[in-house]
Amino acid sequence: MNWSARRNQPELLDQPGIPFDAIRLNMQELAVINHWLGGHQISINACKKLVSSMPAFSIAEIGSGGGDNLLAIARWARKEQKKIRGIGIDLNPSCVLYARDRFPAFDFVEADYRHYVFNESPDIIFSSLFCHHFSSEELVTQLQWMYQNSRVGFFINDLHRHPLAYHSIKWLTRFLSKSELVRHDAPLSVQRGFSRRDWAGIISRAGIPEVSISWQWAFRWCILVKKNDGGAAV
Repeated sequence: MNWSARRNQPELLDQPGIPFDAIRLNMQELAVINHWLGGHQISINACKKLVSSMPAFSIAEIGSGGGDNLLAIARWARKEQKKIRGIGIDLNPSCVLYARDRFPAFDFVEADYRHYVFNESPDIIFSSLFCHHFSSEELVTQLQWMYQNSRVGFFINDLHRHPLAYHSIKWLTRFLSKSELVRHDAPLSVQRGFSRRDWAGIISRAGIPEVSISWQWAFRWCILVKKNDGGAAV
């Protein structure tokens, strides 16, 4: 396989007409993967950097899936005695239905984030395992949208394209996953992931200032932008 460039094959999850039971199992297993491989902690750490001095904050996730990322951040916020108001935006109606049923404390909206208009801009916008579904050209516009619509800043938590990550998740899901979507899409997601050079090029073309690009375990990139120290009351 050619690891120098991102693969453009679409994932099964991006296809229409997937049964709800398959979506639900996929969301359940992704939540477990995010927990045990440190994906949730990466998002929490990024959130800490953006709202460390804020007693309350609002946050929006694009490509919110089953809502487990927002839940992990909310649990951290409660421990820190921070008030949080959250919204999840996802184009897949099955994902939105699943998230609404499990986490009624948050607002989950079925929408294309590109056409969604906030009543009030959230302090933070973020995505987790969402960017690799898009082409590098589409991500230029996505980063600009996240910058323009957030008050304090944004962060991205996504995959490092690496052969060790590919083979590890391929064999892990083959033996432990019951979801056909996860078994197919997890290794393909790594092939659709990013190198540091990919991110540097995307960020440069987007014209986003003062960006932090950091490698995280296990084979993730965290892209973080802090615009200011302000923020809205919740």
